[in-house]
Amino acid sequence: MIHIDFVLFPGRHHLLTRFQAEYLHRLAADSGATVVWAVTSANHDNTRRNPVPYHRREAAIERFSLVSGLRSLVVPVFDTAPTDAFAEVTLKSIAVATGIDLTPAGTVVACSTPEVAKLYERLGFPIALVEADPQLRTAPERPWDVLLRLAAGDETWRKLAHPATIDVFERYRLADTVRTVVNDPLVGDEGGLTATRDYRTYVEAFADAAQRKWAAVRQHVRPGRIVDIGCGAGAVLELADREPGLHESDLIGVEVARHLYSECVHKKAQGVFRNANVYFYQRNVLGGAIFADRSVDTTLTFALTHEIWSYGRQRTSLLQFARRIFDHTAPGGVWINSDVCGPDDRRRPVLLRLATDDGDNPAGPRRDLATLDSGQIRGYVSRLSTRARLDQFAADFAFPFTFEAVGDDTVRLELGAAMDFLTRKDYVDNWLSETKEQFCGLSFTEWSQLLAEAGFELDAASTPIRNDWIIDNRIAPVAELTELDGTPIDWPTTHLLVVARRPRNS
Repeated sequence: MIHIDFVLFPGRHHLLTRFQAEYLHRLAADSGATVVWAVTSANHDNTRRNPVPYHRREAAIERFSLVSGLRSLVVPVFDTAPTDAFAEVTLKSIAVATGIDLTPAGTVVACSTPEVAKLYERLGFPIALVEADPQLRTAPERPWDVLLRLAAGDETWRKLAHPATIDVFERYRLADTVRTVVNDPLVGDEGGLTATRDYRTYVEAFADAAQRKWAAVRQHVRPGRIVDIGCGAGAVLELADREPGLHESDLIGVEVARHLYSECVHKKAQGVFRNANVYFYQRNVLGGAIFADRSVDTTLTFALTHEIWSYGRQRTSLLQFARRIFDHTAPGGVWINSDVCGPDDRRRPVLLRLATDDGDNPAGPRRDLATLDSGQIRGYVSRLSTRARLDQFAADFAFPFTFEAVGDDTVRLELGAAMDFLTRKDYVDNWLSETKEQFCGLSFTEWSQLLAEAGFELDAASTPIRNDWIIDNRIAPVAELTELDGTPIDWPTTHLLVVARRPRNS
């Protein structure tokens, strides 16, 4: 083998294997080469694709190198959009971090992913194929496959993983973290609930609504340990941070979506919060307890519970969530929940008359929007009339309902389905994301029953709410709701405010 100065080893490196130690030792140790570990997706963690944070990966690599007798450099490479210039980006990241310009003359690239190896090969680098090396008698298991063994509870992962990984995973309890994240049904590869969601739009919406949300709940907040689950970009916690009566409280934000969590961390780093005791966690509460029992004084949830209902197992998941909050709530503590809500008589058949002159009314079956990009979806749905938009909504909605046309502009359907459509029809920026969620899954009465089952007592401040701004500006101008005989019906409940307390003696 020719003399080499460096072995460039790009990859996510969540788990290191015994085979990698043997292979790299043969490749680098005899020549005294330095192994340059380019740890990709270094700015991601707690996602299915990247369950282990960079600093833990780095710790395992450093221990691996010491035990294996390898001289190593570990370089973080932040995630970028898919690009054919990935190799060049990685090489530049290494040069900036270390001052070393790796060239084909003295560097071998160790990479078992053919698509990535070709990018370096195109630049002239010789390639060592690691697990994909054709000279191997039997193909060893790849690190990611070993990680999936761990996630599945298969303890044979320990026989394949390097002792350095096992040590770091045990000391920092990473095995449980990996299992939770990889098996989490609500968290995708990038840490969000859906791949179609435009988080920029959500950050703006959260910021605009924060003042109104905080004004509605601040009088019910109990000082102490205050947790905002589904905190978005932290806008409500910013307002809590400004409350003189809460200056000694701990303010804790929990957010599952990586994009929003990153925004919270950025705000904290920029000094947005004056309270020194502000913390953020990227977690899915359904994946396991985050807080110790009876340790939280106030839990806040805004526009969250309908997502748990929609992406989980509906009432089963919501009851599990309520019980988890009850468990971590201190005696006398409170859970304040503000969200959408269905009408009490949501199964009631009604007539819904919709405008047909406010957009296009295409003939034929509804379009398959999954084949379009977000801009095309936005443009197409925006051009539909309100009546035509109902047809498209029915085709895309994850909670099927039926309706019967009784005229060009009127349909017969259940009240809950009518309100689900009417409260969603204007969400064209995130149409495919929004149509995966149900707003009218539970009525206020059903909510009250669920909370009692979880152990909470309902405060008198709890109430169903009708958002008259939405009615007056979004719904009433293009829709009419009547009984089957044509008698007009008042617009029903659209939201709720719940103030649920754990009894002091529980």
